[in-house]
Amino acid sequence: MDLAYLHPLYEHPGPWASVYVDTSRHAEDTAHALHLTAAAMARELAGQGADDATCRAVESAIEDLRHSPDRYGRALFARAGAVVLDPVLAHTPPGGSLAHWAPLPRTTPLLDLVGENPVCVVAYVNRRGADFELRSALERRPAGAVAGRQWPLHRTSSADWSERHFQLKVENTWEHNAAEIADALTVCQEETGADLLVLVGDPRERRDVHQRLPRRIRDLVAQTEHGSGSRLLDDDVEQVRTDHVRRRTDAELERFLGARTPDEEGRVRAVESLPELVEAAREHRLAELLVRPDGPDLHRDVWVGEDADQLAVRRTELKILGEQNSWAARADDALIRAAATTDATARAVTEPGDGVLPGGLGALLRWK
Repeated sequence: MDLAYLHPLYEHPGPWASVYVDTSRHAEDTAHALHLTAAAMARELAGQGADDATCRAVESAIEDLRHSPDRYGRALFARAGAVVLDPVLAHTPPGGSLAHWAPLPRTTPLLDLVGENPVCVVAYVNRRGADFELRSALERRPAGAVAGRQWPLHRTSSADWSERHFQLKVENTWEHNAAEIADALTVCQEETGADLLVLVGDPRERRDVHQRLPRRIRDLVAQTEHGSGSRLLDDDVEQVRTDHVRRRTDAELERFLGARTPDEEGRVRAVESLPELVEAAREHRLAELLVRPDGPDLHRDVWVGEDADQLAVRRTELKILGEQNSWAARADDALIRAAATTDATARAVTEPGDGVLPGGLGALLRWK
């Protein structure tokens, strides 16, 4: 997950209100339900010590969601009476709405709730052409269309020479249209940056289009038997997206496991103990942070200063480094801040396997 969109959170000092709002229960009383949620979150923040201005800003922002309720939810990050960032969530917050008041923004849940959100181009293919639709967890919208030659398109059952000649023209028409569809789909993928292409239609039509795609994007293609009128198509597309994320995560775990062994120069390119992670963050060596959401080290306190690379396992370490002002913060939030401000990425890992990420945190490192 690219953390660049979190930069505004680290341009200002804390403390921060971090609120995750569940908007998945759409009903006729949505406005009233949001009103109750807004009041509850404001009370929760006040109980944790948040200032009145920030509580009011959060309450007002939640009330405003009634005008454009999100499918799953919204995260709100506020300080000093203003909401600084409000990303839309791609999944519903587990356990409903919740609020935190802490020295650092509570960003770790975003790895699951926003996380990787692969974009698909769904291509509805037929002999006349194709319609393209862009899909992610948060949107569905048309992404263009292509119309091929419209005649001749259908075979006949006659075996006479003239009819066989006509059937050859039909084949030529379809081959031409399949090539046009493949060209248009390639352009659509390049323009949208889609992670995946899903072909929907007759098996032969799907196969012919797939074969005409450039080799560099063929590995992005999935196919589904269910057409646009099937209720199962949405499930198929969601499964394609889920499988893509799982493959990416498995590949990163493989990299991580291999990187734990020292290279020829004796350098280890992956660490998973909290002291080693903190040291790597101070030295700007985090390349990708791996987080198991239920890991025990996520909740451990580390000490942080105003700058993202001012963090230590013990408070005295920061003083030795010359930082006089320090606060206790959750280890995961401190490491995500360090990762975001040094252009590292982060990834949630739900099933790392036995003996991997025992504390719930790990990182692939970069070396200068």
